[in-house]
Amino acid sequence: MRRRFLQALMVGATAMALSRTISAKNKVFSVFTFGDSILDCGRYNEYGVHPGQLIVRNNDFLFPEFKGRDVMSQSSSITALLDHRARDGGVVNNLSWQARGIKAPDPAVALVTVGGNDLLTGLAADRGEGIACFQQQLDAFLQALPVRPVLLGTVYDPTFGDDSRNFLATDARIARPNFNRINAVIRQLAPRYGELVDVHRHFLAGDPSWFTGTIEPSLRGASEVRAVFLPAVLRAFHAAQNA
Repeated sequence: MRRRFLQALMVGATAMALSRTISAKNKVFSVFTFGDSILDCGRYNEYGVHPGQLIVRNNDFLFPEFKGRDVMSQSSSITALLDHRARDGGVVNNLSWQARGIKAPDPAVALVTVGGNDLLTGLAADRGEGIACFQQQLDAFLQALPVRPVLLGTVYDPTFGDDSRNFLATDARIARPNFNRINAVIRQLAPRYGELVDVHRHFLAGDPSWFTGTIEPSLRGASEVRAVFLPAVLRAFHAAQNA
């Protein structure tokens, strides 16, 4: 009799634990990435690492200094999932394509980096309405995106503000103001939909080892992109956890 009671108790406890596990697994925090190679830079390092991966689950072997500093380490009650949609080479008019099929998840956060390739493919030399059109397209995408908050990153500068290192065909006297205008657009729009993440400012304090192929994030660069986005992602995660 006592044995049957203990067996029943163990079965009940196991069922309760399983129920809690299933319940916990049903609580999901989604991390979305959209945009360009600032977030989709895995092809530029031998480990295939990109910032979204490191934000959700750090690679403790490569970056031991970030051990425990990722979303998955913050809670056992919510599962973090990465939906990586950013694409190397992305421009502002690709963003809607990247977001196709998204339903309104809750809770979630969206990381967006865009503008660098738009500059490279013409806006660095813009003398007319090109940047105004960029602003309209980016604003329309953010309005339609069913994910909040949005963490909108500025465009970094691989020349570290040194016009003598200009690698563009466009004269720096034209390109530099247009670069600044793109980041001004991003700074203006970010608070409407979430939060600004100033990648540009963070990378100005870096060095050439953060880049590969002149403009792409290296392995170290991928970690530095992670570093600048991570505090805002964790704020969104903790807000969702406490909601």
